Amino acid sequence: HIFEPGADEGQLAIDVYQTGKEIVIQSTIAGVKPDNLEVTIENGMVTVRGSRSQTESSEGKGYLIQECHWGTFSRQFVLPSEVDPSRSEAVLKDGILTIKIPKIQKEKVTKLLIKE
Repeated sequence: HIFEPGADEGQLAIDVYQTGKEIVIQSTIAGVKPDNLEVTIENGMVTVRGSRSQTESSEGKGYLIQECHWGTFSRQFVLPSEVDPSRSEAVLKDGILTIKIPKIQKEKVTKLLIKE
C-alpha cells in the first residue's frame, strides 16, 4: 500500500528507546491490520504510515465525545545513531507495533600487533 499524506491525517503517538544493540520504536495501533501499515527506513529516518477504518458509519450519530482518529495516520522519526536497516523488523501483536532497528556495532578497542 502507498499512503498519501493528507491535511486531515492523524499523527501516531510513539515511544522510542535504545539499548546497547538497537533502537526500539513502539506504538499502540488498535484496530489496524498489518496490511494497512507501511514502515520504511530511509536516510536515517523511520516512517510509519497506515489507515484505520471505522466499522460503522458515523452518520446520524450524536457524539458526546469523539477522540478516536479514523482514517490515515503517519509518524516520522529521525534515528539518533548509525543503524543497519537491512536487519530491522516490525511486529504487530495485541495492537502494539514494535519496530527493532539494530545499531551498527563498532569495535570499542582494537589491539594492534606490533611487528619487528
